[in-house]
Amino acid sequence: MYGHSHYNQRSPEELLKLFSLDETDLESIRKLQAPLEERLDELVDNWYQWLKNLPEHEEFFTDPKLLEHVQKMQIKFWKIFFKAEVNDDFINMRKRMGETHARIGLPMDSFFAGVDHWLSLFIDMMGELKLKPEEYSQTRRAINKFLHMDMTIIVLSYEQLINETIAAQSKSLMEMSTPVTQIWNGILLLPVVGIIDSKRAQDIMNATLAKISETQARSFILDISGVAVVDTAVANHLIKITKATRLMGCESTISGVSPAIAQTIVELGIDVGTIKTTSNMKDALASAFNKMGLEINEIHE
Repeated sequence: MYGHSHYNQRSPEELLKLFSLDETDLESIRKLQAPLEERLDELVDNWYQWLKNLPEHEEFFTDPKLLEHVQKMQIKFWKIFFKAEVNDDFINMRKRMGETHARIGLPMDSFFAGVDHWLSLFIDMMGELKLKPEEYSQTRRAINKFLHMDMTIIVLSYEQLINETIAAQSKSLMEMSTPVTQIWNGILLLPVVGIIDSKRAQDIMNATLAKISETQARSFILDISGVAVVDTAVANHLIKITKATRLMGCESTISGVSPAIAQTIVELGIDVGTIKTTSNMKDALASAFNKMGLEINEIHE
């Protein structure tokens, strides 16, 4: 399977070659342009009668103004299709169509079902034209190939936008999941919840070192009481983070080390070296305040 960007970079000539479309195919499609335009309003009505039986109709097409706009766009879409002129404008329009479908959240299975019904309508129209058997077969093959090319451009554009959206959301979530906070002058805190993999460990390190540089912090508390699993890989990530902070003159304390986590580390034979750990955040905070020359006193009313 070709990558998305690879498809998007193909020239019109490369796309035609990829889908084995030659001038004979394109000319066969163009011959249907006039009869199609005579029937296009009727075909659109027929297609929407089919759509009314699906839940997508209620979800996407109940607004009369929106429906009118979409119908106009469909008419334009198929007129351009049967012109069979594959150039940069054609490709860019198809890409925009894919992006539009992605933005409104139209499911791909609904999209393919809709295209399949359009194909059925075109085949019925060809039957009414009483084409010679050889011409009918040639035209039908040409439409199938051209439609596959057309849908490929649209679907890959759809998927690319979806993937970019997911990547942006993941980045935002990752940034939210590494909120290094200055809780006191010189003291930073980062509570970690979930799973620590190499990517997240690198994000934690980057965020922490940046915050240390910004605040000149001398103590950093990394609370792992919400971490799902601590294995050899996670322990190594934590060791690297604490070593990096130490190089910047900031002492790290890993809090939230449960008995289960401590036992796992021992059983795995992991050398935690000089990592400072506490079983809870309270002890870690007390140690950090002590390092800063501060004392916590309870106030009894």
